Amino acid sequence: MRCSLRGVALVGALAVVVSGAAPVSAQAGDAPGAPGAAAVFTPADKQGFGTARGPDSTVWFTLGGGRMTEAFYPDLSTPAVRDLQLVVTDGVSFVERAQDVAVRTEPVEGLTFRQVATGTGWSATITYVTDPGRPSVLLDVDLRADRPLRTFVLYDPALSREGGDDRARTVGRTLVASDGHAASALVAGRGFAETSNGYLGASDGWTDLSVDRRLDGHFRTAGPGNVVQTGRLRLDGVRERHDTVVLGFGANAGQAQASAHRSLAAGFERAAAGYARGWRTYLAGLRQPPASLTTARERALYASSLMVMAATEDKRNPGAFIAAPALPWAFGFDRVIVPEFGPYALVWPRDLYQVASALLAAGDRPAAERALDYMLRRQQQADGHLAQNTRVDGSPYWTSVQLDETAAPMLLAWLLGRTDAATLDGLRRAAEFMVSFTKDGNTAPWTEQERWENQSGYSPATIASEIAGLVCLADLLARSGDAERADRYLAIADAWQSAVEGWTATSTGPYSARPYYLRLTKDGRPDQGTRYNLGDNNVGEVDQRTVVDPSFLELVRLGVRAPDDPVIANTVAVVDEQLADRAETGFFWHRFTSDGYGEQADGGPWNVNFPQPTRTFGRLWPIFAGERGEYELVAGDLGAARERLSSIAATANGGLMLPEQVWDNRPPAPAVRPGTGTTSATPLAWTHAQFVRLALSIDAGEPVERPDVVACRYSGPC
Repeated sequence: MRCSLRGVALVGALAVVVSGAAPVSAQAGDAPGAPGAAAVFTPADKQGFGTARGPDSTVWFTLGGGRMTEAFYPDLSTPAVRDLQLVVTDGVSFVERAQDVAVRTEPVEGLTFRQVATGTGWSATITYVTDPGRPSVLLDVDLRADRPLRTFVLYDPALSREGGDDRARTVGRTLVASDGHAASALVAGRGFAETSNGYLGASDGWTDLSVDRRLDGHFRTAGPGNVVQTGRLRLDGVRERHDTVVLGFGANAGQAQASAHRSLAAGFERAAAGYARGWRTYLAGLRQPPASLTTARERALYASSLMVMAATEDKRNPGAFIAAPALPWAFGFDRVIVPEFGPYALVWPRDLYQVASALLAAGDRPAAERALDYMLRRQQQADGHLAQNTRVDGSPYWTSVQLDETAAPMLLAWLLGRTDAATLDGLRRAAEFMVSFTKDGNTAPWTEQERWENQSGYSPATIASEIAGLVCLADLLARSGDAERADRYLAIADAWQSAVEGWTATSTGPYSARPYYLRLTKDGRPDQGTRYNLGDNNVGEVDQRTVVDPSFLELVRLGVRAPDDPVIANTVAVVDEQLADRAETGFFWHRFTSDGYGEQADGGPWNVNFPQPTRTFGRLWPIFAGERGEYELVAGDLGAARERLSSIAATANGGLMLPEQVWDNRPPAPAVRPGTGTTSATPLAWTHAQFVRLALSIDAGEPVERPDVVACRYSGPC
């Protein structure tokens, strides 16, 4: 998969100061310090993610580090907010941001979340929902203090995926921000006693308050630039403890103000009730939670996973489920890598298949149908292959060819039993591209990139997806009466199935005298010591026979090989020796030998644009515990599969969000626990999908997405 951001001053906040000064109106004129510090995004390890269930609330929020972080509007590929958080000061001796004090994030009901921050003589509880009827985020703020304080909201907009060109102004009691495409409006139930608009790092409210614990600048306008807005709430934590804050969005300032004020007029309680009801109704329409979930936490995580996956679907583009509502590491701050911010708020066909197959197994067939339609109508390119990834509107973002993704709609269509003409036409075009996409005239299935997106070659995992996809498509074609094409695709699949070891399993590698599968071969000659660079800050080249990857188990999970196949069994032992690591939460695996896609040794963010070579380290991926569990189910080891489920569950954070990666036994600091989430993308929809699918598979006694038409042909049992 793909490639947190630390050390940039965070300014979206609720700030608290000793009360006493009279209200000050915003001064005329623009704030000084344009354009402000560079606009970047926040760390990717979120503790909460939410949106209302329904099409009208086209806004999503995330929570991380004690504050609200990126909110997305009007779609899930478009972050519109950098942050909004609490800061507390006594006006004399201290100033504390919520990110600097103890903060606990916890789910309430559905995707309602609560943050509890505890500082010096004060505590604040903030509950977050979105308005089911419009694009507004509502915050229920409760402040308790041992003496009267002042409360400020500081808000850093980043409208239209770009925080460096926004304009900000005070309009009556409303803080309005806009750019050429969208607008936001920030309001409070009791109204703001003071407001100001400034530039990040120069004249913003946090910079101001940090000097003397008081808001001295009261600027009416700021922008264009990286603007920050400040409003003092009429709360003191003693006499006045409660207020509602609303952040509304719209295509222009008028629409944003209307959204905010209507949500405020209706009230937090009404919005929260409708919000929770929407998610209760959704869960009630699905299958009952499986009996494999033996603890209350596992059952809560199962429900959370279903809702997280459902929430990653864009509301303006049905079927577009993004990988994660986060922009990890350099993807959130490096303009060379991402001139237009995107990852991971994109749709990968691979991740989309994982989510769709999990939701289908859980009882949400319409979601899986929408996902397949999106693949074939929005992601399929003119030549038949599926784009590597797309924004939610279907526009390609990265453009390499990954043939496991081109096979994904074939697998999903078979699970759905889709034989309509439009679906079969799209699948045939995908298959024709796949079987003709070869290298140097070779008939072997070469791919421009495999599932980890940085190497070309012959990958056993990719080939497994292609074989299974062709067999599934052949079955659908046979059902529709197209026996000739069905037979052709089966013949190709059979040839590839019989040859996959010869392309990808070595008998001359250093890890075993017996054959074992490699991550990939560059040339289809696994006994040759062909060398290549691994990428992701690895220096030099390695012998392809030294690089292994747990992904070979796709051969078993998709029915292409039996679990007791000698090469499979030997590779399991090799991979465990080379890539497995026991953490406090269980056994997990690295992606491949010397993976560099992760933090630096000291925990600093991954990048590839370092001024000098800097080693980065891929950590452990919970998805592999799920894939191993599915393999163990096929092998008949139910107990081992159950352990994998518990291991994945143990990686969830306090908000029940599952990460992309967890720390291995070389954490950056002693206080960091191995087996807990790194600063990688969290929540990762794929991890949630794997947890749900394994839970359901344990109940079923076999992997729920394993196509029996493939297993019956090649590996059994039928």
